[in-house]
Amino acid sequence: MKIQNIIQKVLTVGLVSTIGFSSLLAGGAETVQAQSATSVAVSKGSQIVSFGKQFLGTPYKFGASTSTTSVFDCSSFTKYIFKRYGVTLPRTSVAQSNVGYAVSKSNLMVGDLVFFSSGSRANGRNVTHVAVYAGNGKILHTYGRPGVTISDLNSGNWKRTYLKARRVL
Repeated sequence: MKIQNIIQKVLTVGLVSTIGFSSLLAGGAETVQAQSATSVAVSKGSQIVSFGKQFLGTPYKFGASTSTTSVFDCSSFTKYIFKRYGVTLPRTSVAQSNVGYAVSKSNLMVGDLVFFSSGSRANGRNVTHVAVYAGNGKILHTYGRPGVTISDLNSGNWKRTYLKARRVL
C-alpha cells in the first residue's frame, strides 16, 4: 500500500512538472519570438541608416524625383533608402506619417520615421518633414543646405518642431 502511494505521488509530481515545464517553454518561446522580431527590426533599421549615410551631402531639392539619387527631398530620400530593404513607403511625408504604427519619442528605435512641422509651410500641426531615427538622439534626413545630413533630434529646430514617430519595420 505504501509503495503504491509513493508511486502515485511520484507520477503526479512528474505529470505536474511536465505540464508546468511545457507551459514555461511555450511562454518562453513567445518571449524569444518577440525579442527576435525586435532584433530583426533593429538590424534592418541599422542597415537602412547605414545605407542612407552613403548619401551624406547629396543636395536637397523640393519635389525631387524618386528615380534619382543626385538630389533628394525629405520624403524621396526616406522612400528610396527604405525601398532598398523591401519597405515600400508612399511618396510624401504626410502620407508616410500614416503608415506603420505610432511610437513614442521615448521608445524610438533605429529606423523609425520621425515627423516634424517645420519650414515655410509649417503651422505646428501639419507634417512638413520626415527623417529617420539614427539612434543616440540623432536623425538622418535632408533639407535645404547641407542636403542629406545628421542632426540632433533633441535640440534647436528639430526639438521645437517634432510632431510624432511611426514604426514601419
